[in-house]
Amino acid sequence: MKFGKIAWIGTGIMGAPMCGHLMDADCETVIFTRSREKAEALLDKGASWARTPKEAAEAADITFTMVGFPQDVRDVYFGDDGVLAGAKSGSVVVDMTTTEPSLAVDIYKAAKRNGVGAVDAPVSGGDVGARNATLSIMVGGDREAIEKVMPLFEILGKNIVHQGPAGAGQHTKMCNQIVIAGTMIGVTESLVYGFKAGLDLPTVLQSISGGAAACWSLENYVPRMLRRDFAPGFIVEHYIKDLRIALEEARRMGLQLPGLKLAERLYTKLQQLGHGRSGTHALLLALEEMSGMEVV
Repeated sequence: MKFGKIAWIGTGIMGAPMCGHLMDADCETVIFTRSREKAEALLDKGASWARTPKEAAEAADITFTMVGFPQDVRDVYFGDDGVLAGAKSGSVVVDMTTTEPSLAVDIYKAAKRNGVGAVDAPVSGGDVGARNATLSIMVGGDREAIEKVMPLFEILGKNIVHQGPAGAGQHTKMCNQIVIAGTMIGVTESLVYGFKAGLDLPTVLQSISGGAAACWSLENYVPRMLRRDFAPGFIVEHYIKDLRIALEEARRMGLQLPGLKLAERLYTKLQQLGHGRSGTHALLLALEEMSGMEVV
């Protein structure tokens, strides 16, 4: 299948392999990222370079963004050199960053005024899902715009669900992050408990990963923890951002989510210990610090 020209903005841990999958599917691609060196492998592969987000969007039928924080999204989309200044009528912009639901609505409204479709499509699956093209993609926006992008989503992920209007994808991602918050606390506490009880942790994993405790984090992160490999699949700083967005949305809706508050405190402690750029599974290090021991 021949796709139109795409722009890709943001080539970090997840953005780079995701863009690479689309290029492998013969998408003609133009790239912008703040650090050009992060895009060199994709440029060597045949992508062209844009000097600004506006220039990237001007050349594209579909513009994807995968950046870091809400302010990064605002900087990329709004302003004289932003995506919305360059996106042509009839094109679609797709923000795959995890960000504020209200920001997704702002992008949608601004895009619509210019005849541009806008889709919020945050993902779950981490670096493994990005590399293996098995991401879960949570989609918000109008069906017409989503139908234009769906063939490309199908290259990137395996579980693609239209959740509702603009912002619904981001709200769904908050649900995802809330589940992960509680799960990661349980995973790391179980390792600390098992170690203190004198158990062989790989043997423990063999039992509990096949029962009711089975989950993605247990399968993918515990082996890394036991190797003391805390390289990021999804970095702590970005996860704290997500937890705080979820807490603010919960506050706005009048909800009390004590488990989410606990996770935010623990991850903030982990960041204060100097592990803000580590992977989220480095939460084990905060639990070790609190317990006065190292799980080995």
